[in-house]
Amino acid sequence: MEPKRVEIPAAVLDDLCSRFILHIPSEERDNAIRVCFQIELAHWFYLDFCMQNTPGAPHCGIRDFAKAVFHHCPFLLPHGEDVQKVLEQWKEYKMGVPTYGAIILDESLEKVLLVQGYLAKSGWGFPKGKVNEDEAPHDCAVREVLEETGFDIKNRICKDKFIEQKITDQLVRLYIIPGVSKDTKFIPKTRKEIRNIEWFSIEKLPCHRNDMTPKSKLGLAPNRFFMAIPFIRPLRESQLHKYSPK
Repeated sequence: MEPKRVEIPAAVLDDLCSRFILHIPSEERDNAIRVCFQIELAHWFYLDFCMQNTPGAPHCGIRDFAKAVFHHCPFLLPHGEDVQKVLEQWKEYKMGVPTYGAIILDESLEKVLLVQGYLAKSGWGFPKGKVNEDEAPHDCAVREVLEETGFDIKNRICKDKFIEQKITDQLVRLYIIPGVSKDTKFIPKTRKEIRNIEWFSIEKLPCHRNDMTPKSKLGLAPNRFFMAIPFIRPLRESQLHKYSPK
């Protein structure tokens, strides 16, 4: 007998799909492995924030969560019966695909540049993306930052200045780029991927999911920064002056 499917409220699934799934470009929607990266982000968000705010929302692992999303989102329905196989392929693929980007600091080293995804409900995070085959880590960071912000860090990047985290078995490395003028004009190169680009004071960003600092100082809930949270504490604790451009 097939195990009973986890019953995540439809309204919660609607919200998660609008935040993480529906903006996937049409040409990539048939790539179930590509979709799984977005489902993983949605799962993190669900565990960290939705469960706290939705009485009765069940705790579930990535497999049951993915099944719920695949059966809820219309364009994923054709893959609904193959979720387990898709997840296994995705996990194998993910282990070998690191993500690289940048933490861009202003001249005072007190503010960082964050980007917001295209959809209105998208959160704020650092510009970054997955490495291409045979691409060097720092070259990936340069490419992704240029695509998402229009800013070229090629002549600013230092290969040994970065903060690195392993998030659910995936390596994420962000190179430190200090001393960028707040007057710089940032214009994304890609269409319908980045909605906003703004400077944020490091001291006003959350260090953990229950840190209400941004709520009191920015009027924004900590979940709006959940993709940046893993890097804020190490950034605060680092000796930022050592990153000051010579």
